[in-house]
Amino acid sequence: MDKINKTQIICDLKSLIDKSGKPYDMDVIDKAINIAVSAHEGQKRSSGEEYVCHPLSAAAILIELGMDSETIAAAILHDVVEDTKVGLDEITKEFGKDVAALVDGVTKLSKLPFSTKEEQQAENVRKMLLAMAQDIRVIIIKLADRLHNMRTIESLPEQKRRDKAKETMDIYAPLAHRLGIRAVKEELEDRSLRILDPVAYREIEEALALREGERNTFIENIKQRITEKLKSIPIECFVAGRIKSITGIYRKMYIQSRSFDEIYDIYAVRVIVDSVNDCYNVLGIIHDMFRPIPNRFKDYISTPKSNMYQSLHTTVISKEKIPFEVQIRSWEMHYTAEYGIAAHWKYKLGIQRKDKMEERLAWIRQFIENQKDVDDAEDIVRSIKTDLSSDDVFVFTPKGDVITLPVGATVIDFAYAIHSAVGNRMIGAKVDGRIVPIDYEVKTGEIVEVLTTSAQGHGPSRDWLNIVKTGEARNKIRSWFKKECREENIEQGESELQREFSRNGIQLPEEKMKEFLTSQAKKQHCKTTDDFYAAIGYGGIILSRIMARIKDDYLRLIKSENVPDNLVTATRHHHNNGGVIIENMDNCLVKFARCCNPVPGDYIIGYITRGYGVSIHKTDCINVPKDISDTPEPQRWVSVRWEDDIRDEFKATLTIEATNRNALLLDVTTQLASIHVMIHAISARETQSGAVFMNVTVGVNSLEHLQSVISRILQVPGIFEVTRSGYSG
Repeated sequence: MDKINKTQIICDLKSLIDKSGKPYDMDVIDKAINIAVSAHEGQKRSSGEEYVCHPLSAAAILIELGMDSETIAAAILHDVVEDTKVGLDEITKEFGKDVAALVDGVTKLSKLPFSTKEEQQAENVRKMLLAMAQDIRVIIIKLADRLHNMRTIESLPEQKRRDKAKETMDIYAPLAHRLGIRAVKEELEDRSLRILDPVAYREIEEALALREGERNTFIENIKQRITEKLKSIPIECFVAGRIKSITGIYRKMYIQSRSFDEIYDIYAVRVIVDSVNDCYNVLGIIHDMFRPIPNRFKDYISTPKSNMYQSLHTTVISKEKIPFEVQIRSWEMHYTAEYGIAAHWKYKLGIQRKDKMEERLAWIRQFIENQKDVDDAEDIVRSIKTDLSSDDVFVFTPKGDVITLPVGATVIDFAYAIHSAVGNRMIGAKVDGRIVPIDYEVKTGEIVEVLTTSAQGHGPSRDWLNIVKTGEARNKIRSWFKKECREENIEQGESELQREFSRNGIQLPEEKMKEFLTSQAKKQHCKTTDDFYAAIGYGGIILSRIMARIKDDYLRLIKSENVPDNLVTATRHHHNNGGVIIENMDNCLVKFARCCNPVPGDYIIGYITRGYGVSIHKTDCINVPKDISDTPEPQRWVSVRWEDDIRDEFKATLTIEATNRNALLLDVTTQLASIHVMIHAISARETQSGAVFMNVTVGVNSLEHLQSVISRILQVPGIFEVTRSGYSG
């Protein structure tokens, strides 16, 4: 990539402003440019270009989205507080409170001490979400910042590229989706996928390139036929062609196990008209011109998506026997579909009717509300992955109201989406008139009736926390336990913490212990130690996730208190060649349990064996007791965690279920060889029903790598399920 100097970018930035035709405050923008250029003077990016090119490029993206002068100024300044000597007070003095608040909302928490990268990421997300609640422009700036970083990511080391790409796919692409900014969402996903699964990305890219000529000819022909037909009606319209994003194709090929030719909406034509009535009129005309494919019609006008997306979708077949999708929408729907929440700024001067800004922001307030009782910031990251997923199902109440939920949501999620009281009183559910299990996953079009009780004292089960899919339901369940069972939660949480402290050798005099617990409570956003105990008791804080950090704080404390060296040595953790850190043990043999085969990314725990060192298990392994304190020798279970930088290979065994056919084994091994995965063992057996089960032990370097391998195996024709098994053979 050619290096671009700041002068060229500033010229391009001002050219974009001129072309936009919007009345930008150039005095404010010029002042921001001058301060940023001066503050970042001498700083370089990893690519070697001047650092100020990055915030200037992020600002250019925001101009293309049509954002206002304050947002552009904040984007130009978004790194000065974090990376230079310019403080927030100076920003406030020069630009006012609004710009300063935007800059502060985007500024990371990198100067605060965190025990792990995950904790830092989670706290950054928490801060960003809180800033979003005050001003939605914070996340739009952050998306532009991340998009430019992804465009220039090639200069980073490989592992940093993968970490950045995974974070983008997990957090920022879902946020862009829920904000409705389609172009940003698709580019973030495609650039992330190119790093996370380069082989699959290249295969799809090449398949699209091979058919580019015939595709362009086909789309132009369809556009011309539709345009001529609508002119004769007459209906004013604009017709454009579209190609499905590479990530969209990837999801259908590798997750739904379809071939490239089985994806019907790779080709699409978009028809934009003036009114809702015209949308439905055009739909009828399209169905007269082309044969519609059954069950491929979706009406997102009467039932908008959760990000306010509205359009009619229908899949039809041309006379050339090629299926393609037609999207029909009004201009206002088109602005929302392309720019999402940014359309409020980009087109607000041209929208005559009342703008739906408040309605568009309702989900943000709801999401923040759902997170207010979350004590573990990492849960917020997990909630983004599920609650803001791009895949939704639309389920109906008996009265006909539509409830939107992520794919995989259960009837419990449905109940809590209606109201907390409905979920808390739930005793069962009916789907389309029949009783279903409490963990039943709802599907689009189903009518769900929640069965409740009026009995006093009834509430949710703690087991529901392991069943529900959405963060909203999980947090409402925890909130119920938090409010209704506080004394019980405090007692249970204190007992759990004392047990973990005992197991980890954490001992302090009474007064010092009180101070230590108070500091730990504050780090978990708890006002008092009782709040800390209660959060542990109702599941808001998961001890297994924070014990390593608590132990590190304890070691620093006893070192600062001049504790004798032998005590420090007895409690210090040590590194081992297996990529695992074991608390309280020195030079110990490590082996990975074959019952669950943990890989980096799994939550793990250690068991001191007799004569064979420490055996490492996944925390959810069937051989790990749910309540360690009830075991005969609880002291043999020890805290362990992965090292930050692991380069070792780990064995993982996959069970493949498929329809038996010739060359199946060859296709599986060829697929694994194409992505350079080592096969350590392989076996197969046929069942009486004609199915075949294969056990394949492969070498992987992380949980993400393993999930990528599973996705590739699912691409093999005839394979309908791949699960992770324990024994490695």
